[in-house]
Amino acid sequence: MRRGPRRRAWESGDREGEMDAFRLVEDGRSCEVPGEVIGGRVRLSAAALESALGYALGPEGLCRGERCFPVRDRAALAPGGAIDLAELARVTGRPLALDAEERAAALGTPVEDRLAALRGLEAPDFCLPDFSGRMHRLSEHRGKKVLLIAYASW
Repeated sequence: MRRGPRRRAWESGDREGEMDAFRLVEDGRSCEVPGEVIGGRVRLSAAALESALGYALGPEGLCRGERCFPVRDRAALAPGGAIDLAELARVTGRPLALDAEERAAALGTPVEDRLAALRGLEAPDFCLPDFSGRMHRLSEHRGKKVLLIAYASW
């Protein structure tokens, strides 16, 4: 697995199909796993993905701990034994932000978790500074009315 300074595809030629360190972010954790890009799809080493994120493909489906997701098309999820990242996101109901050229991806919060928060009418917690630089968390104001003003210059 190659490490070191990154070079853009146009600087180094076509890197498709090369096994490389792939940065994967999930639940605020970041790790590197061996991965490759084939036909525009990202495939990650099944063993490394299990070690890093806890997902394993078994007879019950794609499992993480006690929770298993049924897999109807194993050939699409694990072509050649590697796990297709977009297919993993689809099967687990998670949004995926992907930059294959930079070898980086982020798995978002599962859809059902986001829906539960929306049904409960609870805004996700975040932290922002006021004009004095003092940090405020939304959770500090639970139970109180809060007015948020957002502005974008574009």
